[in-house]
Order: sequence, then C-alpha cells, then structure tokens
Amino acid sequence: MLIKTLLNKVERFKSFVYGSVCVMLVGGTEALVIDIEPRRNSRPICPECSKPGTIYDRQPVRLFEYLPIWTFKAFFRYAPRRVKCPEHGVKVEALPWAYGKERTTIAYQVYLARWAKRLSWQETARVLETSWDTVFRAVKFVVDYGLAHRSLEGVTEIGVDEVAVFKGHKYLTLVYQVNAGARRLLWSGPERKAKTLLQFFKEFGPENSAKLKFVCSDMWAGYLKVIAKKAPQALNVLDRFHIMRKFNEAIDEIRRSEVKQLKADDQQNVLERKRWLLLKRPENLSEKQTASMGDLLKLNLASIKGYLLREDFQRFWDYRRFNFAEKFLENWVTRTLQTDLEPMKKVARMLRKHKPLILNWFKAKGQMSSGAVEGMNLKVKLTMRKAYGFRTLKCLQIALYHELGKLPEPEYLHRFC
Repeated sequence: MLIKTLLNKVERFKSFVYGSVCVMLVGGTEALVIDIEPRRNSRPICPECSKPGTIYDRQPVRLFEYLPIWTFKAFFRYAPRRVKCPEHGVKVEALPWAYGKERTTIAYQVYLARWAKRLSWQETARVLETSWDTVFRAVKFVVDYGLAHRSLEGVTEIGVDEVAVFKGHKYLTLVYQVNAGARRLLWSGPERKAKTLLQFFKEFGPENSAKLKFVCSDMWAGYLKVIAKKAPQALNVLDRFHIMRKFNEAIDEIRRSEVKQLKADDQQNVLERKRWLLLKRPENLSEKQTASMGDLLKLNLASIKGYLLREDFQRFWDYRRFNFAEKFLENWVTRTLQTDLEPMKKVARMLRKHKPLILNWFKAKGQMSSGAVEGMNLKVKLTMRKAYGFRTLKCLQIALYHELGKLPEPEYLHRFC
C-alpha cells in the first residue's frame, strides 16, 4: 500500500491531493517528503473570512513537518497560494494542515503535546529530535484551542487559592472547578491581588457566576471581598486545610519561643528535634514518635498546651449539627482567649472574626470536599517540578492548563499516545 494511500485514510484534506513521495535530505537527515497539490479548479480560502477568492500568485515551496513515519521524519511539501480577497486584500491562503507561518503541521503539534503530558518538555524534545521551543509552540497551540472550545456548563463549585512561583514573593492565583468527578483548572492569573480574582469573574461571565453554589477559599480578605461581590448567592466555604495550617503555625511559633527561653535559662532543651512531632496528627505518629510524645505530654510546656488546644479543636469537624458546632466553636474561642498563649489567641480571634464563613463548612458538608483544592495544588507543584524551569509566567500558565485543564483537543482520526 502506498504511503499516500495511508495518508488519505487518516489525513484527507478537502480541495488538496497528495502527490509523489520521495526520500531526500532535510537538515542533513534523510526524511520522507510528501508533495501536496491543490485540486484542479479549487479556489484558495482567505484566512480572515474563510471565503474563497481568486489566485493572486504562489509563494516559494515550503516544508511542513509531519508525524514521524517509521524511523523517518516526514514533511509535507507545498507552495502556498496567495488569495485576493475583496474584503481583506491579498493574503496567504488558509491551509487545513497548518496555520500562519508555523512550519509544523497541526497533527504533529498535537502529537508533541500529548507526549509532553507524559514526559518533561525537554525530554520530549530530545526523544523526538526537535527543539524545546517547538514543543512549547505545540503545547500552546493545543491549549489555545482547548480554551476556545471548552464548555463551562455545569460549573457550580469552584476553589480559589494561590501558589508561590519562581524566586521571591511571586504568586499565581488559581481557580479550580471542584465538582465531584469534574475537577480541573479553570483559570490562572498573575499575582495574589483582588483585581486578579476580579479578572477571573470578568472572563467567567455574570451568567456562569450566578450558577455558582459553593466557593472554597482561604481567609485572605481580598479574595473574600471579591467572592462576596461577584457571587453573593454562593456559599463561601473556608478551606479546612488553611484553617488547620494556622494552628500549626501558632504551635511552631510557641515552640521556637520556648526553645529560646530554655537556652537562655540554661535548661535542657526537651523540644530539640520535636518540631514535626508536634505538627503531626497523633494517628500519623510512628511507634517511636508516640512514645516520645507520651514523655512530652507529662511536661508543663507551653508548646504542649498549644498542641492540646489544637487537638481539642479537631472535634469541631466531627459535629453533624450546625448549632452544636457553633456552640463548641464559641466555647473553644473563649477558653483559648483566657490562656497566655498569644499565637493561639491570635488564631482564636481569627476564628471568631470568620465564624459565619467557617460554619458554612457544615452547610456544605457532603457536597464539597475541603481537600480538593489542596489536591489540585499538589498536581500544580508536580507539574512545575517536572518541567524544570519555565522561562516565563505565561509559559508556566500554559503548562498548567495543559496538564490540569482537561481541555478538548483538535479532532483526529488517529490517537498518538
């Protein structure tokens, strides 16, 4: 069977036919070159309005890299026509296998983008004997196509968070869809500002925003203000992970202060190498750590008092009735404010300030997972690590959409991997 017969099975282009196939040197390497010619009496298509026009002239022959065939690289060879459009003037015709000045075919770009999900971009470029920039352009094309063709129907639950990127205090605001069975990255924007989240709601649209039922976020005032303004009907649920992280930060602050005091008093440092012992949940401790914790619990330490307050608060998440949970929360805050542990008192004041939003967790319980956002954040960090150094923030955003956006791809008769 001829190669062009196979190509007609999987890559047939309207108004174009395959010509001769030969092996020739391209860039110093033997490659398959497949000629393409327009059908007789066919008219070129204007790339601006997609309407046929008259032939103005033809450009020099160009090579468009196609999928590798066996051990050979493959190229389409074609001399593009220029179309004279009554509305847009003289333009290079629209080609069904490539776009603009791109020298790789759409099929090859989808092929590269699929492999870039399995391997790092650099490894994809090395294995397929191309450049990192070619892989980047392929992924960008697939992402741009996906963002333009994705559906936002059924988005009723979103999670908002930020991740640190690059060196210094640089952040990326991320918005996820966290509906059960449909979790994906919806949007990303530079910096951690209220106007960043406002931009998301602007692009998301008022109609989609009005359909939101739950929004999961941390306690940053900028996010809370924007969510209340743009999605007032949605139940804003404060993420349990972020709340408990505040407890751990307070315990760690108490421990550091206590270690300094023990050293100043020239006493035995019983808290040496005990940081993670205090931060881990009891059920996650090893047998040796459990024994060490038992010894610490016998001591009258401020760190242990903070630890016990945190473990006492864990009961809050086990309540099933809203009014009982509210009563427990207020009681815990009152008791904590009577202690001399300033970091824990700071947490107590924070909980009282955000009490309505914290109690929303019970209204949404069973319908929204508080761990969904952190699970997506973990995938974000893995994507960043796999890439080993994106050059720009825009490049990083493209990689995250590609990995986590669950975007539709251009349709082809064959799958690549």
